[in-house]
Formats: sequence, structure tokens, C-alpha cells
Amino acid sequence: MHRLIQAFTFSLLLSSGQTVAQNKQLMLLEKRMDAIADKSINPDGPGCSIGIIQNEKFIFKKSYGLANLEHQIPLNNQSVFRMASVSKQFTAFAVLLLADDGAIKLEDDIRKHLPDLKDYGRKITINSMLGHFSGLGNFDDHLDTLRESPLSRFMIGSEQFIPNAEYYSVIKDFPLVHEPDTTMKYSNHGYIILAKLIERVSGMTIREFTDKRIFKPLGMKHTFFSDSAEEVIPHRASGYRSPEAGKQLNHLTALHTIGDGGLFTTIDDMLIWDTHFQTPKLGKNPETLMALMNKPNINIPESDEGKWYYANGQNTDGRYYFHNGGWVGTDTSYIRRPDTKTSVVGMCNSVSLSVSDFTYATFEILAALKLWDGEDPSIY
Repeated sequence: MHRLIQAFTFSLLLSSGQTVAQNKQLMLLEKRMDAIADKSINPDGPGCSIGIIQNEKFIFKKSYGLANLEHQIPLNNQSVFRMASVSKQFTAFAVLLLADDGAIKLEDDIRKHLPDLKDYGRKITINSMLGHFSGLGNFDDHLDTLRESPLSRFMIGSEQFIPNAEYYSVIKDFPLVHEPDTTMKYSNHGYIILAKLIERVSGMTIREFTDKRIFKPLGMKHTFFSDSAEEVIPHRASGYRSPEAGKQLNHLTALHTIGDGGLFTTIDDMLIWDTHFQTPKLGKNPETLMALMNKPNINIPESDEGKWYYANGQNTDGRYYFHNGGWVGTDTSYIRRPDTKTSVVGMCNSVSLSVSDFTYATFEILAALKLWDGEDPSIY
């Protein structure tokens, strides 16, 4: 029954307005994506929802596996996934809206707006924090300190819920791990601090601000930052892990931070978000604001290879814009190729699955099937 539902969902995309040849190519695309799913997804286990977008419409949209194992509920277009670090681009866009309002400047020292942060002895700009050039560390840089702090039972597990405010109260005193604006150091802590910046400046929670300024205006009715670990989320895709073949376990976490992650959304709402990159609607001058969103924060590459840069929650080489998200019970990926108006989004509800098997292969599959006319389909 699950596969019948999924097949029907995809069949709706095969429009009578398409030529016979185009419909044939789309059916071949489904077969290629099904073949990827068949290698790793058990129909009676957790799975993935995958969408391929061209010209602001889905040309492929299908879900594999279950949203909830206990009740055998299949994943579908309305399944709500935790997006992990794909959330960062939403946090970044919220910060850019504050700058667009004139409430902050991206070159402001972060301590101008959050004076309770540790005095780092040097200027740390909001822009540097957006691009991971702040000098701040990440979870793994401070694990021992975290476990000796008031968060003494801090673990990536389910021992004790730790909300944003409690976590921020500890990390605000952490020292830098390297000099700012010299090298990229991916920092979830930086984006947790940016969430606090949004709240202090706007006078709203990040959930309230993004709902008012981003999600409601765009019509993203099922997208939000979850600010409570105990919140009941309708149609939620529960998170799992498989430590050994044939065994599935619930995968939970006590750490409930937002800004670095914590966004929940559906595959249909991600189409709306993707369309906004093509046809901007928000800000005083939407086109200008979107150009800023897509501009690398600092003209220093992420590595010595010199190809990839970081632009407000997105990795980019000038062709592709992408970000993956991996956290407890979820694995996500969102890739855009603006010059061909083609994107792919994938969400899996198990850390034992790899959403990149779908998304990283998509552009090469499209090129092979002559459904894509871009240059160099390889993302790397």
C-alpha cells in the first residue's frame, strides 16, 4: 500500500502538457531514484522524502519508507522533518532582514547587541559569525567544559532537555579557538548566538520573528523553529538509527538548540523557499537582499583548495549553493543550481541513511537523461 501511495504521488507530476518523450524521461528518472532507494531503504523502516525542482515546479517528488515505525505511518509530502544544519540559511536570512531594517549592521561587533558575551579582546562582526570566520568553536571543542558546567549532564542523548537559553548561558563565556577572519571554523555555537541576536534586537523569539517576517509572507504554513523539546508536532517524521542490520532504535537528544538547527518543514514548503531564491519577495529591495544572501561572507575559501566559500548558511562555488544537515535522527540536504533553475531537496529520518546518495547524484542523473542542460553536473 505504501508503494501504491508513493507511485500515485509521483504520477501526478506527469502532466498531460508534457510530451510523450518528456514523460518517458521522467519515468526513467523515477526508476533511477527508486534504484537508489532500493539499495538502502526498507519499506518497513525509516526513509527519505526527495524532491527535484525545475523552473519553480517539482519534476520529481516521492517518499520512501516510514515516518513512524511504531504506527507504520508512511512518509509523504506532508511529513514534517527536522532540517538540522539546513536551518542555518533561514537563521542567516533572518539576520539579513534585521540589517535590511537598519536595526543592525553586518559589520557591527556582535557584543554591541549582546554585551553579555565574553569580551574576546577583539572585534567579532556579525558578518564573520554568519560565515563561520568568528573564531568561535563547535560542540567538540568544548565537550569537557560543557560537562563540567551547569550542563553537567550534557550528552548527545536523552538524559536532560537543554533549551537554547540554558545552552547560551554557558557558551557565551567560551573563549575563541582561533583568530577571527583568518580561517573558516564551522561553528554551531556561532549560529546559536545569532539566534539570540535576532531575539534581542527584534524583541521576539526567533520562532516568532521568522514566522512573521519569512514563513507567513511566503506561505510556508508548515515551517517553524521548534523552541520546545516537548512540543507535539503533527505529521512529524520521527528520528531513528540502526546500529546493526535489521535493528531500529529511536534516536533522541536532550540538546534542543535552535538557530544552528531546529527548523522543521515539509518537502512542499521547501519548494516555496526554493522559489523565493528565483523570485524574491522579502525585504525593502528583494533582489538586492537576495544578492546579499548569495554573496560569500568573507572572500576566503573554506579550504586551501580555494573552490568553496560560505554564504549565509550556504556553501557555494559560484555554480552550486548547498548545505547538508546531520543531527540526531535526521539527515538532510538542499542543493541549488541557479543558472539552470534546478534544485534538489532531501530529508531522511534516520542517521543510518545517507540523503546524499540521492541529492549529490541528482544533477548527473538529470544530465544523463537529458533533463538538464547545465555545464558540469558534478557538485565536486
